[in-house]
Amino acid sequence: MRPAPELQQRISHSFRDLQLLERALTHKSYANENKLAEHNERMEFLGDAVLNLVVSQLLMAALPRAPEGELSRLRAMIVSEPSLAAVARDLGLGDYLLLGKGEEQSGGRRKDSLLANTLEALVASIYLDSGLGAASSFIERNFRQTFDRVHSAGSLTDYKTALQELSQDRLKTLPEYRLTSQSGPDHQKEFTVELLIRGEVFGCGTGKSKKEAEQRAAREAYDKLRGQEPGARIQES
Repeated sequence: MRPAPELQQRISHSFRDLQLLERALTHKSYANENKLAEHNERMEFLGDAVLNLVVSQLLMAALPRAPEGELSRLRAMIVSEPSLAAVARDLGLGDYLLLGKGEEQSGGRRKDSLLANTLEALVASIYLDSGLGAASSFIERNFRQTFDRVHSAGSLTDYKTALQELSQDRLKTLPEYRLTSQSGPDHQKEFTVELLIRGEVFGCGTGKSKKEAEQRAAREAYDKLRGQEPGARIQES
């Protein structure tokens, strides 16, 4: 089954080898049901690498004074599962997926994880079809809104979101915030929050609001988790 021509128009890329596009859209469940030898899992692996390379180059060009830690954090936000899924939805990739019956019935076309993986596979298919330049052009076009959102946020002060995504990726769990104290009169309160990951305190923050305290705790925890090897101190599931 060949992908509809309008998909190539949507992504602004005309494939020399349509089999690459077909493979990018073929989920493992469909391949298993139809006894196909290939599906898009291996292409996800390659697409992830291409995305990280191109996004890294774009960030370094856009933010020449940003330190390595800031660039890494911004890149993690841009290539996060929700961001990738949003781009996939804008392109309508869900309409073109080849899914097995079970995955179809469970709403696979709407799942963030499946859409994000398909987008990675699509990036790989463009790279394999026409090289890094074509893949870079695709990423620049379709991630423009994501870059604008990150750039407009300045240094990206939403450490809570960044930490949540890092914690999910590294440890397959979410951080927990615990208000430990609040003091001062109503017009000048001070809040202190602890951040725990699997019961271990990873950060502590104080602020004039609970939200500010949580952001400061998240920043401390984010820096700590970024600085350790995956699995260190806390065992991965």
